[in-house]
Amino acid sequence: MAKDRDRDRGERVSDGLEDRLIKVRRSSTTVKGGRRFTFNALVVIGDGKGRVAFGYGKANEVPPAVEKATKEARNLVQRRRPVQLRGDTIPHRIVGRYGSSRVILVPAGAGTGVKAGASVRAVLEVAGVRNILTKVHGSTNPINLIKATLDGLENLRSRESVARLRGVAL
Repeated sequence: MAKDRDRDRGERVSDGLEDRLIKVRRSSTTVKGGRRFTFNALVVIGDGKGRVAFGYGKANEVPPAVEKATKEARNLVQRRRPVQLRGDTIPHRIVGRYGSSRVILVPAGAGTGVKAGASVRAVLEVAGVRNILTKVHGSTNPINLIKATLDGLENLRSRESVARLRGVAL
């Protein structure tokens, strides 16, 4: 029941991109009259075919923060190259790194599903990965996990691209 509810959080927009709200954080500063609150939003956006990006927005209210994050992600997704997928999994095992976060991505057979935490799961699902195993080492900061996951996905190579680099025929 909870898994179905989590999957329905993303919104499909007319341009084929799906966005997922990962985290909303509240921060406060003390001023003369009391506390002033601001909000940070972290959004991941993708087309389900290998293109994925994230956005981070800050504002005095939650809706503008989410809008800013979504707008940033939409701008970034146009500039990124698509992820190399093999069916509905990844072609090989890889470790994504960012800061002190490490995300290990392991291809899985059909029917396995996405075995990952919330931040990593959102990135993989909007990228179009349906079967994968993951493990996180180090920092579990959602921003660092998303960046580490994207690092791993960007460094994936297909058999054809490796053969081309080595100058051999398959």
